[in-house]
Amino acid sequence: MNLCPSPLRMAITASAVATLIVLAGCRSDTAVAANYHQYAYVTNGKSNTVSVIDALYFRSLKSIDVGKGPTGIAVNPVNNEVYVVNTDSDSVSVIDAAKNEVTATIPVHHTPYFISVSSDGKRAYVANSGSGNVSVLDLEKHTDIATIAVGSSPGIAALSPDHATVVVSNRLSNTVSLISASNNAVRATLPVCKEPQDIAILKDSSKVFVACPADNEVAVIDLKRAIVLSLLDVGESPVQLTLKPDGGEIFVSNFNSNNVSSIETSTNEVGGSFPIGDRPVRTVTTSDNSLLYVSDFGADTVSVYSIDDGKAIDSIQVGSQPDALAFTVDESHLLVVNTRSGDVAVVRTVKTRQNSKISRDRALVTMIPVGAQPNAIAIKEFTSR
Repeated sequence: MNLCPSPLRMAITASAVATLIVLAGCRSDTAVAANYHQYAYVTNGKSNTVSVIDALYFRSLKSIDVGKGPTGIAVNPVNNEVYVVNTDSDSVSVIDAAKNEVTATIPVHHTPYFISVSSDGKRAYVANSGSGNVSVLDLEKHTDIATIAVGSSPGIAALSPDHATVVVSNRLSNTVSLISASNNAVRATLPVCKEPQDIAILKDSSKVFVACPADNEVAVIDLKRAIVLSLLDVGESPVQLTLKPDGGEIFVSNFNSNNVSSIETSTNEVGGSFPIGDRPVRTVTTSDNSLLYVSDFGADTVSVYSIDDGKAIDSIQVGSQPDALAFTVDESHLLVVNTRSGDVAVVRTVKTRQNSKISRDRALVTMIPVGAQPNAIAIKEFTSR
């Protein structure tokens, strides 16, 4: 799962910040059309706001008031809407990206955290941790059209790429619910490892991998047959899963082991674990499958790991307690949400057209202030009329 709040919910000097901010607003990339926009939306859990950042020129545009305790955020791939989960308000705010205004608020049930949006932009699924159910949202009408009972304290409800199954991790039930998206009914409930949380579904919708931080394991489930295939031992406190773009590997952030494990998706085997940073919490991969960027929550850095070479090749200082990560659309920059310092670091990745790993010219470009306890980020691009 990309574009989600931290499972943990949780210094640069003033002169350095001042120097960096001078760089904001200037970008040497190829000129873009005046009506093309690319915005980054950041949920601020303690400010009850969403910060809007111009992801082309790296400048703050606006702060939007939403509900209480905003956490999860997702964009609609078809239209210009952005959806914000308000954990303490039991609702989802709908933002019109063209206006950067809240145009609707959809009530859900108790203590939601994450939202999954279908690729056709018509449906969204919200796991309500405090209610033991999942809300199904009609995004065209902005209404809650179904409520599905699942296990205790569901954290994530993720829709499979083929739109057939909604996978729900039930943290306090130690189970995973499989919901048929066609009739909004639970077709199976599977016991897995302790406190299942993050979810990664293969692009062919054949299998799902579920991280269990309390057991230091990852469960592998066959979605077609609705059976648990294996429980894989990884590092301590696996908090996040990232599927490599080619689908061949899943990277597991082991928060308390200070390493990342690699799982071979074809064989359901742990290929190995490599040390990286301090308290790794989030990872993202470049689209050419060459580089893995890791937010080191305990070190205030982002580590860069060469997947082909099997080694860390760089470490970049960012803000305090970095967590959520997102590339700009062209992957020339990485945006890093710093939960403690309340800002977003912009890191130049200098991705080349041939292969991103050959460049070593990575650097912190600027720091953009946002609200208190930022925790998630989503990128939305569109062309206005």
